[in-house]
Amino acid sequence: MESKPWLDIYPKEIPATLEYSSEPVQQYLEDAAKRFPEKIAIHFMGKEHTYKKLYEDALNFASYLQETLGIEKDDRIAIMLPNTPQAVISYFGILMAGGIVVQTNPLYTERELEYQMKDSGAKAIITLDILYPRVSKVIPQTELQHIIVTAIKDYLPFPKNLVYPFIQKKQYGIVVKVKHEGNTHLLTEIVKGSPKKLIKYSINPEEDIALLQYTGGTTGSPKGVMLTHKNLLSNTTMSEAWLYKAKPGEESMLGIVPFFHVYGMTVCMILSIKMACKMILLPKFDALTTLKTIQKQRPTLFPGAPTIYIGLLNHPDMKKYDLSSIHSCISGSAPLPIEVQQKFEEVTGGKLVEGYGLSEASPVTHSNFLWDVERVKGSIGVPYPDTDAMILSMDNGEPMPVGEIGEIVVKGPQIMKGYWNRPEETKEVLHDGWLYTGDLGYMDEQGYFYVVDRKKDMIIAGGYNIYPREIEEVLYEHPDVLEAVAAGIPDPYRGETVKAYIVLKEGSAVTSDEMNEYARKYLAAYKAPRLYEFRSELPKTAVGKILRRMLIEEEKQKIEEESIKHA
Repeated sequence: MESKPWLDIYPKEIPATLEYSSEPVQQYLEDAAKRFPEKIAIHFMGKEHTYKKLYEDALNFASYLQETLGIEKDDRIAIMLPNTPQAVISYFGILMAGGIVVQTNPLYTERELEYQMKDSGAKAIITLDILYPRVSKVIPQTELQHIIVTAIKDYLPFPKNLVYPFIQKKQYGIVVKVKHEGNTHLLTEIVKGSPKKLIKYSINPEEDIALLQYTGGTTGSPKGVMLTHKNLLSNTTMSEAWLYKAKPGEESMLGIVPFFHVYGMTVCMILSIKMACKMILLPKFDALTTLKTIQKQRPTLFPGAPTIYIGLLNHPDMKKYDLSSIHSCISGSAPLPIEVQQKFEEVTGGKLVEGYGLSEASPVTHSNFLWDVERVKGSIGVPYPDTDAMILSMDNGEPMPVGEIGEIVVKGPQIMKGYWNRPEETKEVLHDGWLYTGDLGYMDEQGYFYVVDRKKDMIIAGGYNIYPREIEEVLYEHPDVLEAVAAGIPDPYRGETVKAYIVLKEGSAVTSDEMNEYARKYLAAYKAPRLYEFRSELPKTAVGKILRRMLIEEEKQKIEEESIKHA
């Protein structure tokens, strides 16, 4: 393991070690505005914004935070927005003001939002007008003092900006009118006029926190991952080095992966600013809108998640659209089925590879090579530059031989500072700079890593260790399967038994018996699902990761209800 065998297969264009900026993250925007002031920074539903304008708006926002709201260094400010120009302005404006960004999912319920605001101690939040009533209700229970409000229409071109409120009312059933007064502030008023003076706080990138990124909460209460400026700078620089054929100032990035998710934030938003890309933003994923946008805007870079690529490939009108502008896609957030990878590459002519990471690593630690190296199926790739990785035994914590399964641990400048106000939980996952990921996997002789599953997702049925990902790969190869997830559900005899939840492609009809016969052709009898459930959709996070835990909880609830009924 210590020899880092993966370095022997690195293309000559990717250095084993990189130089990192000693400036804070917000310097990327200032640099882009100086080098490419008139270049388009953002395209949003027909309206475009230059790097100069984006920088000026962020500067005005930062000044307002300091002068009017009294924000000081290390104060936390929450962003509760979809992918919009306002999300980018807010993010960089908060950092310019010396604050710490708290990314918040716009889909959060009042309870989830209240928990995160209390935990982070955020003093202000920027959100959409339609979310204003929800946010207002949690203010009395939190330290929030100010709500900054914006609307989708604020950054739309004419006449879309006039029409959008009617569409919004039809879609959501409400129209919210907010005034710029008291503790409520309108972003349109904030960014007016010329850039204002700003107090520039001294930032130590190695120590100062730029972001609190909350984990998904699928394994307990969400935790605030403390990511420093250095963490984000290093991971962005690594990602740029990986995309060595991409040209700064010339690329365009399709921004669908939510920026409130760490993957979208680093690999799409921050990387776009560093490389002076044009960001083509979509506030939510809709397959037809995405296909039309790709054909019209011609993006070259398309970071995404498997569910996004699957959605596009299975749209009935997909063949009517030209997707050939796309040359590079790194898939994250969930395992990428091999069939999806191959089909998407056939359609675009570009490269789609699987990467790996987690919030605690800013997020990327591994990726497959896009070019010049022969592809390896089923692998998450090799570690990024300046990133080390090992497989450790789950029994004694010792390094495992090549090909043997254990826990993946990683080390590098992108690894978090720790969990916000949770020293004990930090100690559980950080040891001498190594992050214990909780993922099970192995490494081959070349240095390629493979994830077999989450430690917590491993199914133990009848004494056998079963990895859901292996089952899912088989299910995805069935021609009628659109989405699939395997889970271990309680079983009185085997401890757990394997159940598959399947969404079929439109117009398909497959029975449980047919699926069972198919699965047993490719899986050992103890691995094959014993139960099948067909659904119209599967529960997912905002970034498209299927919530296996939610399905298991549903099963436990059913068992509990049955036992009460028969008691």
